[in-house]
Amino acid sequence: MPGQPAARRTVLKGAALAGAAGLGVAACSTESKLGHAQTPTPTAPVTLGAADEVPVGGAKLYREERLVVSCPVKGQYKAFSAQCTHAGCVLDKIEDKEGNCPCHGSRFDVTTGQALKGPATQPLPEVPVRIAGGKLVAGPDA
Repeated sequence: MPGQPAARRTVLKGAALAGAAGLGVAACSTESKLGHAQTPTPTAPVTLGAADEVPVGGAKLYREERLVVSCPVKGQYKAFSAQCTHAGCVLDKIEDKEGNCPCHGSRFDVTTGQALKGPATQPLPEVPVRIAGGKLVAGPDA
């Protein structure tokens, strides 16, 4: 019965590949609302830098702090988590007031946090932000 070992190997390889494919699908599930991070928003106030670094009518990405801040008019700021609500990746750039997720291509309006292009469907969580001594401070009690 020389054909049996080859058939068994084929079945085992197929099972292993199916299992690996299942893990890949589970890792890219669209059911996540806040991605994989435990805390997509700061749990304590975070100083981001000078308020005037955020252009009026534009936004600035603070990738290390996982935040994006927009300035609709001089002196007013809005902050959002910069962590994609699909799988938890941090946005990598802002183009035309849209934040880009490098992992799966989701795009967000950085002035409202709304998801513009999927797979993400949930908006970026808003984060309180204020100016203290000319610097932006975001997070709880901000």
